Amino acid sequence: MRTQPQEVIAKLEADNSRLKKEAIVLDAMKEGLDEFFEGLKMCLDKLYTFGVKQVPTKDDVISAQGCEWKVFKKLAEQLYNRELTGHAARDAIKLVMSSATAEQWNGFYRRILIKDLRCGVTEKTVNNVAKKNKFKQYMIPVFTCQLAQDSAKHDKKLTGKKMLEVKLDGARVVSIVYPDGKVDMFSRNGKELINFGHIAKEISEVVKNSPPPYPLILDGEVMSDNFQDLMKQIHRKSSTTAKDAKLHLFDFIPLADFKKGIWNKSQKDRTEMVKAWYEQHKASLTTIEVLDHEIVDLDTEEGQKTYTTINKRAVDGGYEGIMIKDLEAPYECKRTTSWLKLKPFIEVSLKVIGTEEGTGKNVGKLGALIVEGKDDGKFIKTNVGSGLNDENREEFWKAKEKLIGQIVEVRADAITQNQETENEWSLRFPRFLRFRGFKPGEKM
Repeated sequence: MRTQPQEVIAKLEADNSRLKKEAIVLDAMKEGLDEFFEGLKMCLDKLYTFGVKQVPTKDDVISAQGCEWKVFKKLAEQLYNRELTGHAARDAIKLVMSSATAEQWNGFYRRILIKDLRCGVTEKTVNNVAKKNKFKQYMIPVFTCQLAQDSAKHDKKLTGKKMLEVKLDGARVVSIVYPDGKVDMFSRNGKELINFGHIAKEISEVVKNSPPPYPLILDGEVMSDNFQDLMKQIHRKSSTTAKDAKLHLFDFIPLADFKKGIWNKSQKDRTEMVKAWYEQHKASLTTIEVLDHEIVDLDTEEGQKTYTTINKRAVDGGYEGIMIKDLEAPYECKRTTSWLKLKPFIEVSLKVIGTEEGTGKNVGKLGALIVEGKDDGKFIKTNVGSGLNDENREEFWKAKEKLIGQIVEVRADAITQNQETENEWSLRFPRFLRFRGFKPGEKM
């Protein structure tokens, strides 16, 4: 008898071993459970969304004969294409649910619609098994966008004509825009974002009035008045909107090419395209802007001077640093040296006022230093745990009483306002560097 998809899910859910999960997936591939893998693809493909926020579970008491895959598949496709939305979507979901068994609905169909298999299997799991065992028909698309390399590791690339932009201190947002006005928003990791509805609505209205010839990607960064508030919005599961958030666009790519992983259109041309799109619609846009840029020749003295000036201006303006982009490079859905990031850091000297014991493998060792002090007129208080190696943690914990009052140098990305306490500041990503006042190489 043919194994049912929900039975495979139940097996995966019951075993925490990665190897066992891979073996279960392989068995399903060998059995040729196409419906199961179609469902997995719908669920695990980040770009396949349904536009529904709540999907009911089915009560075990309610009996049904079962729902054929083709019926559910039609529902899923209608939701994906937004042929069903709002009350119509809700009613259609309930109708299909009524014909499914509780095991079938709760164990498979519902999990597809909520985009959560709840069995510890990701697209990476499926793809590893499929590739290794030559079942490429079951491969699932992996969501990736273009990401930058650290310029400090690729200084030889800092030559010739480059495009310079400020590096925004916000959240990367990849917006998929369809000709019918549908807009889906994703983080750089493919997490669907639902808390920037005011931006999505504005894009949608513009697109409905002037549809593009094909689905496209608007790539950018959402900025808010407060970084911490923005991050809270990103991670919220409710649809509470970050009202002050604005989208700053910096790239453009057709969806079809994004799915292929590369578009050979040059950076220079893509930047002009996104600017042209913005200029065409800017009269109707209040929450969207295009990121400014400047082109410099790093092989010239004037270009190097401009490069230094822009970097300093970016840091003084509270940005993370600058982006350095290759004018002739394509858009590639991976981390690439075509984009380089130059992130300056700050170093502050603070006094140790306390210590915290570590957890997990660091029980009985130093977990973090509690430090405070003033820098540039701001009172800073924070915990510093990063930057400590195992030897540091052991030796410093043994001498923890002697640490109180010592001055420690801390490196961080930026000074940030502490949201819990007025007139108190913290550090973003603080890392321990060294204690001050000790002889070189002397240990605690």
